[in-house]
Amino acid sequence: MRHWQIENWTTNPIATQYQVWQQLIANGQYTAFGLQHNFANLSTISQYQQHVPLQFYEQLYPTIHAMLQGTDNMLWNTPIEWFAKSSGTTNAQSKYIPVSYEGLTENHFMASKDVLSIYYNQNPESDLLTGKGLVIGGSHEVSSNNAGIQYGDVSAVIMQNSPFWAHWLRIPNLDIALMSEWEEKLDKMAEACMHENVTSLAGVPTWTIVLLTKILKKTGKATITEVWPNLELYLHGGVNFVPYATQFKTLIGKPINYVEIYNASEGFFAAKHNAKDEGMLLYTDHGIFYEFIIPSELHLPNPTALTLSQVQLHTNYAMVISTNSGLWRYVIGDTVLFTSILPYCIKITGRTKHYINAFGEELMVDTADTAIAAACAATGASITDYTAAPIYFSNQSNGGHEWLIEFSKVPTNMQTFITVLDDTLKQHNSDYQAKRYKNIAVAPPLIRTMLPNTFATWLQSKGKLGGQHKIPRLSNDRLIVEEVLRGNLKL
Repeated sequence: MRHWQIENWTTNPIATQYQVWQQLIANGQYTAFGLQHNFANLSTISQYQQHVPLQFYEQLYPTIHAMLQGTDNMLWNTPIEWFAKSSGTTNAQSKYIPVSYEGLTENHFMASKDVLSIYYNQNPESDLLTGKGLVIGGSHEVSSNNAGIQYGDVSAVIMQNSPFWAHWLRIPNLDIALMSEWEEKLDKMAEACMHENVTSLAGVPTWTIVLLTKILKKTGKATITEVWPNLELYLHGGVNFVPYATQFKTLIGKPINYVEIYNASEGFFAAKHNAKDEGMLLYTDHGIFYEFIIPSELHLPNPTALTLSQVQLHTNYAMVISTNSGLWRYVIGDTVLFTSILPYCIKITGRTKHYINAFGEELMVDTADTAIAAACAATGASITDYTAAPIYFSNQSNGGHEWLIEFSKVPTNMQTFITVLDDTLKQHNSDYQAKRYKNIAVAPPLIRTMLPNTFATWLQSKGKLGGQHKIPRLSNDRLIVEEVLRGNLKL
């Protein structure tokens, strides 16, 4: 039954999106935001785009602050009792994203069911539900401002509100899964899970690798297959999986299925459905209305916002969402491109604030991840994490890029690593290639090898260790790079 519904919104995405938009407007028209922007008199999407300006978190914060104190009917017409605490990424300030009951049931839960429905339809002989699903999620806490308001990582919010039967299928128990102290948490997770029949994993690759490595050490096994012989699926998201693929293959020790999901604090947007398409199927019937804007236009007075029917293939867009948790024309900060149309599939290319364009090279995270993966493959290396930033022109030298890389396995030849990284960036980015011509504008990459736990230490210093938190891959200034370098010298 559910697969028939999936087929319906997959083959009729434009009509589905219009219905979603109508439902959102109907629910939001009597909220404070809806009254302010005259929702009751909006009859077309074009009118909606004209009357409602783009919303950035900084603009919404006063309203969200009032909601955190318990004020209702501000952005959505049902009480908001949960907030997904999202990392501010480039600074220590966290964002609090409202999560309504409808956002949980009609978006996060429904999308999760659809992922499994598609998976079973494609793998009818699967034994996935005969074992346990290991979820490496975040933590949550009760707000000190209002006893009725709770917040935490989006994974923790979902786990805390999951139906009772879901807890039978998932490990570890909530008292471990929601711990906030990550070193102790990972140790307890390993102890609780290593003797179970785990058939699936879900989590951010970096923390999943840490947990799997810990389990191998505790059990004395060579591969995860020896620990969990029935493991068949890994659901991953949060960062590009490409730089970690080889490491997972080695750790697990046998082929399994990998499904990328796009489940952010603001909503569950997409998931991989076709191994032949590099993109993820955009979920158009899950309480979210989508718009797409060329990133360079985001801060113009009247940027051109495209609906699904207007987007083009292989063009970089900033994604804008309106949701059934009360985010209206909200700029989430991710950039995507469409890899196919009908069905609409997207690929995450980076963040609107995470790129390097100090010299006109327009380097995006997706390209950087691809280059790192190629360099690792060529030199037998594997990484824990990395970040990069520009090196500015000086009287003594031209510009360049400085890469701070924490290796879990160092390259067999660092010069080969640098050459392959550089060549792959040139291959995938003509602007970078032009700036690298004869080293005139941009010098070859400068690689600095970081000590173990450098990035974990930086995240911990920001109060962002664990869960969905991650170090920005690319920065257009040197703030993060300088902070990490100072911390690296103290280790």
